[in-house]
Amino acid sequence: MVHPSDGEVWKHFNSVHPYFSAESRNVRLGLCTNGFNPFSFTAPYSCWPVILMVYNLPPRMCMRLEFMFLSTVIPDPSSPGRNIDVCLRPMIDELT
Repeated sequence: MVHPSDGEVWKHFNSVHPYFSAESRNVRLGLCTNGFNPFSFTAPYSCWPVILMVYNLPPRMCMRLEFMFLSTVIPDPSSPGRNIDVCLRPMIDELT
């Protein structure tokens, strides 16, 4: 495994947005989510935790639990699918 900063997409982003990459205090975040059924496989209910990870940290710290932040839990009878942006809008507004 490698740190995301070593990837081609990160380098491409730096070349397209040099003003952002020049400032080391700009924060790069990763957003992770995956749904699960907390009760049983037959109940029509699911939870979708949304976790933010800070990628500006060194590789040894980037994936540690103390630097992963549970920002939102989306309760829903089914997966939010394409409507997940509606659930994430308050968090995005707060971050910007």
